[in-house]
Amino acid sequence: MTEPGVQRVYAPNSICFGCGPANEHGLRIDSHRTDEGLVMEFQPEPHHQAFPGMVNGGIIGTLLDCHGNWAAAVALMDALGLDEPPCTVTANYEIKLRRPTPADERLTVKATVSELLDDRATVLLVLEAAGKVCATGSGLFVAVKEGHPAFHRWS
Repeated sequence: MTEPGVQRVYAPNSICFGCGPANEHGLRIDSHRTDEGLVMEFQPEPHHQAFPGMVNGGIIGTLLDCHGNWAAAVALMDALGLDEPPCTVTANYEIKLRRPTPADERLTVKATVSELLDDRATVLLVLEAAGKVCATGSGLFVAVKEGHPAFHRWS
């Protein structure tokens, strides 16, 4: 994945903890297009642990939430023929922690849109470490309009 992720292309000034390239203390995820949606890789650091050797569930949730949100935004952009993605926010999401997630493995998260409407998308998510599914999830992400506090957050 040599090209910059969608966050760096469309929201280089974002301060979001999970996906904001401008947040020096954040996770700075880097999501890339695939034929099925988006994929990202993430290398946990020691301060992302819940207990020795295992990633904190909140970090896992943030990875899935932000990556899913971007999958929705990119899918809406493509479907609507826009030059940039609409600003989307999380309406709801859920995760299922299927097994402890090792902190010493590179994580892969895949996001696939399962339903796309004019202003929202439902996204299915899978997090793997060393080829094993550690977490799954889904979320509903909605495009916001002018006046919403998050509307200009990516610009």
